Amino acid sequence: MTDLRPIGYWLKLVDQLINEQFATTLEEHGVTRRQWQLLGMLSRGPASVDELTREVAPFLDTEGETVVEHLAELVESGWVTVSESGYAITDRGRTAYQRLAEVVSVNRDAATQDVSPADYATTLATLEQVARNLGWTGDPE
Repeated sequence: MTDLRPIGYWLKLVDQLINEQFATTLEEHGVTRRQWQLLGMLSRGPASVDELTREVAPFLDTEGETVVEHLAELVESGWVTVSESGYAITDRGRTAYQRLAEVVSVNRDAATQDVSPADYATTLATLEQVARNLGWTGDPE
């Protein structure tokens, strides 16, 4: 009988594969994964740099990568505007985000192919419980 690999192995492997797939797919369209996340947040309404940073912080590298760097490129492209009150997505940015959402949806569907909706829901609930058991106290999204 083959030894079962531990949960940490699968978590790291799946995370790596998701990151690689996102990077490849989004780079083809000229955006980073962080920019994709920021567009998603801004598609729900304007936000301050502090709000955006809090949401994206867990995904930033530890070498000083900042949300402002990613936002600057989105502003330069005309997808996001900046004002004293914060950042907002433009009509052009919303259109780009909707096109990207279609591409990302295809990737997500491919990743969960042959996984039943019930199994997927159970996996998410199980991972959330493991995180809580390890001390995570964040609110479920």
